[in-house]
Amino acid sequence: MPENDRERTSRPDPDVLLALVDRDKRGKLTVFLGAAPGVGKTYSMLMRAQRLKKAGVDIVIGLVETHGRSETMALLEGLEVLPRREVVHSGRTFSEFDLDAALARHPRIIVVDELAHTNLGDSRHPKRYQDIEELIAAGIDVWTAVNIQHLESLADVVAQIAGVQVRERIPDTVLNRADDVLLVDLPPTELIERLKEGKVYLPDSASRAVDRFFRLGNLTALRELALRRTADRVDDQMVDYLRQHAIEGPWAAGERLLVCIGPDALSEKVVRTASRLASGLNAEWIVVSMERADGEDGDREEMRQLDDTFRLAEQMGAQTRRVIGNDFVEEILRLARREHATQIIIGARQDRSPLRFLRRSLADALAARASGIGVHLIADSDKPSARPKRTRARASAKEIARWVAIAATAVASATAAGLVIERFVILQNISLLYLLAVLISASYAGYVAAIAAALFSGLAYNFFFIEPVGTFTIAEPHEVFAFFVFLVVAILVGSLASRIRQQAKAARRRATDILTLYDYSRTLSGTVDVEDVLWAAVTQTQKMLRRGAVLLLPEDGDIALSVAWPPDMELSVTDMMAARWAFEKKETAGNGTGTLPNSPFQFRPLMTPHGVVGVCGYVQRDKPLEINEERALAAILDQTAIAVDRARLSRETLDQAARLEGEKFRAALLSSISHDLRTPLATITGAVTSLRQLGDRMPEESRNDLLQSIEEESGRLTRFVANLLDMTRIEAGTLNARRDWVDVADVVRTAVERATKYFPERAFETSIAPDLPLMRGDSVLLGQVLFNLLDNADRFGGDDPVSIYARREGNEIVLSVTDLGKGIAPADLKHVFDKFFRKGRPDGRARGTGLGLAISKGFVEAMGGQIKAESPAVKRRGTRISMRFPVAIAEPSKRGCA
Repeated sequence: MPENDRERTSRPDPDVLLALVDRDKRGKLTVFLGAAPGVGKTYSMLMRAQRLKKAGVDIVIGLVETHGRSETMALLEGLEVLPRREVVHSGRTFSEFDLDAALARHPRIIVVDELAHTNLGDSRHPKRYQDIEELIAAGIDVWTAVNIQHLESLADVVAQIAGVQVRERIPDTVLNRADDVLLVDLPPTELIERLKEGKVYLPDSASRAVDRFFRLGNLTALRELALRRTADRVDDQMVDYLRQHAIEGPWAAGERLLVCIGPDALSEKVVRTASRLASGLNAEWIVVSMERADGEDGDREEMRQLDDTFRLAEQMGAQTRRVIGNDFVEEILRLARREHATQIIIGARQDRSPLRFLRRSLADALAARASGIGVHLIADSDKPSARPKRTRARASAKEIARWVAIAATAVASATAAGLVIERFVILQNISLLYLLAVLISASYAGYVAAIAAALFSGLAYNFFFIEPVGTFTIAEPHEVFAFFVFLVVAILVGSLASRIRQQAKAARRRATDILTLYDYSRTLSGTVDVEDVLWAAVTQTQKMLRRGAVLLLPEDGDIALSVAWPPDMELSVTDMMAARWAFEKKETAGNGTGTLPNSPFQFRPLMTPHGVVGVCGYVQRDKPLEINEERALAAILDQTAIAVDRARLSRETLDQAARLEGEKFRAALLSSISHDLRTPLATITGAVTSLRQLGDRMPEESRNDLLQSIEEESGRLTRFVANLLDMTRIEAGTLNARRDWVDVADVVRTAVERATKYFPERAFETSIAPDLPLMRGDSVLLGQVLFNLLDNADRFGGDDPVSIYARREGNEIVLSVTDLGKGIAPADLKHVFDKFFRKGRPDGRARGTGLGLAISKGFVEAMGGQIKAESPAVKRRGTRISMRFPVAIAEPSKRGCA
């Protein structure tokens, strides 16, 4: 063997290892399997539980049915038993397993008897095996018990063996996913003896059980089924072990079954037989149904039966497909080759019609053309009820009467037209009028009307136009031949016209569905907002299904109702529990499912490659969707999930951009802080060090210079810290501007005096109008704004004086600060009031934190004013920053305010 092949062979199967990893996160399921009641399943569980309890293992009893057996009841002593939940059903009180209490207790192992039990009342799940699946998903090991007759795939076999229809059944996948299956066996003769001794049922029930179910032949057959199923499960576990440890084994790897079903009772038997065959072969299997592309769908009952069969197949672990085509044999074989199927399973119905020798059944056609693929035929029973009823046979008498009336009206019109024409001219091909009547009947009313019109046309043509007229006899042989040819042609033409009508109707329906989905896709493609997507989806769903619809999205770790149509729809506690289940478990929940079926809604998860993005719910109320509604809903949900995911990704992209921008701002802030703090601190530190070391030996003038430097840099630090605090107040929304009377002229003079002190080399020119009124505002904030503007003008205004103007324009007070520096580029003009925006000085270096103008804008807007920057300002140079404040309506005299 080549080295590479040997290396590949020695590697464990990655799929099996991944399944093993996923299994380690869950609890383990141990099933005690028996052939019949009374073999000792519960007794064996409790015996093992007692041994583990003595060993110190945390094991509790969730629910055990002792059926009054004293031996079994004695084994409960010393074990922790969880209290049961009281449920009222049909006026009576029953005790049920308390799932929530078990989850809250969260033991290492819990014993929950009666795996196939059906829950009562408003339980979260209708079946106990679903309760156990939730316990396993929570990481709790579960022990349970079940008899072989409760397996879904064996229901028909058990009914045939024992003559009893088992109502409580579990999907085969439950047993297939079990980690351990322990067979509890007892010889049939010993079991019958225990039954007679009253160790299984009470005496009155035991006698009936012996007569009906507990017969030697029944128990032997059930025991064989249990042994075979346990052996299959052990073989599966052995194959898994070999693959996990890369041990070469003799397992087969190519078996794959394709199961063909239809809307009839035989399909259920086909699916059960295929499930048993797939289990025995350890093979994957696909269930497929065919639908004609040019025909109408079956009636609602047929579609419902087909959906039930599909659900049964999915419960047993099959994949499902729906294929549309006209040549069923070709479509089935094409699917079989595409899916690499090795065997095809199909039902073979007994055909007792006289024409059975002239036509080939679908099963025979498959067997003839399936080269290289095995074909299994599942025979039908001899019961007449197994034969399906066609849609046309189910038409109501009222509909048939209407169709016949249309045919009679068309034939009567053709007859009247023919009689009128014969008064003026004799025609040899008057029968064409009746062909036209047949075509019209077929076009308007379908196949039944076409056949009726053909028969009526033959009679009318014979009575009114074939000699002797007025009788139903035909005198000439050629007329007899013409009559029968006409009748055959009329029937063929009517059939073809009816079929064309059906094809056109189906094509219109599909075109309407495609157009609806296309319009919906276009709507979603142009929508990026999540709320718009949700409203489009919920209205489209409600319009298509004609039922109330809701959409829920995740919010703060939970899901919440986002949109609903009609808008006044509300969800109850049960509805929200079903919606959460669909979101968390990624499976359908609510009405018509195995999880919280008491809810009137059915909830479906919106699945994307990135996971579940939401949940869609619609009102079902025990009225399942038709097949076309199901397909359209699936398409809408897929598109909605993609659109919601796209909107989410778009929002995340914007958030990421905002975070990057925030990082940019933070980097700029840190850079500014490090520079603006380090420079004055270095100056102050150096001056203080020099004064301490050389203070007595330094000239008076040098000491004064150092002290002045300390004072200036301290002031600079103070302004810097004040700017940071002011910006923080503005962004936090805690800035509260006072509304006092303010003399603008005084504020301007004070700001200029302060700027002159800090910038002694800069010249300032002021121009204050004499009639300047008072304004409502905060003199401290206004003074800080003017100082920030003067500071900015000093840094970027060149060597020319800075001008400050204050005047009145209408009902506004205008303040402006103008410098004659280089100015601001048009691209930068709209950013001058942004945080951390710093424009370079003429020497190419940037100064300051870029907060001064941003703070000025915040202060001005807090006082109800506006601020604007203009550049160039004077003679194509410089920058002017102007502020406008409203004039107070009632202003006191300046003397009174002084």
